[in-house]
Amino acid sequence: MELRILGPFEVCDDSGQPVKLRAGRERALLAVLALRRGEVVSTDALVDALWGETPPPTAAKALQGYVSHLRRILESAGESGVLVTQPPGYVLRLGDGTADAARFEALAAHGWRQLDDDPDAALATFEGALALWRGPALGEFAFSEFAQREIHRLDELRLETVKGRFEGLLRLGRHGAVVAELEARVNEHPLRERLRGQLMLALYRSGRRAEALEAT
Repeated sequence: MELRILGPFEVCDDSGQPVKLRAGRERALLAVLALRRGEVVSTDALVDALWGETPPPTAAKALQGYVSHLRRILESAGESGVLVTQPPGYVLRLGDGTADAARFEALAAHGWRQLDDDPDAALATFEGALALWRGPALGEFAFSEFAQREIHRLDELRLETVKGRFEGLLRLGRHGAVVAELEARVNEHPLRERLRGQLMLALYRSGRRAEALEAT
């Protein structure tokens, strides 16, 4: 089973096929549990995540119904025993190896470790990490309170990985090839000093010294 949150939320079976999930709160429930996989999430916390500050009187009963239906869906996909009732709530018993976000983080960290000794390998690792993204992280939950912290964290890690990729390209002497992309990123993130410094370096080493000075 694979949890995909680096883009539209998806749960895939062992063959890589997406598992059909209902739209709405049931889908959001699985997303909440996926973000806190391996951790018991209390019923109260789940009700807050799904209904906010004014849940209906039937919220706890509806939550039980969502859990029961999700269990049947996961069991039909060959994943029995992963969604477990454990007081005071529920836990999704899946490890980090099932999540694209965890693989992305591991690859990104490995790329930074490789950078000084083998920029070629680091570049390939950074690009492999970024290739796991299929769009904005948890895009459908962009306005859901429960997802905000993780979306922000992953977006920051993605940008740092982009910087790592640029660093690899610069260390390999591919300055001219990276200028246009760096200019676009600096326009997107004008306050990010490292990106601006990378652009200045790329321009300078491409023989565009006046433009490098203007980029400060």
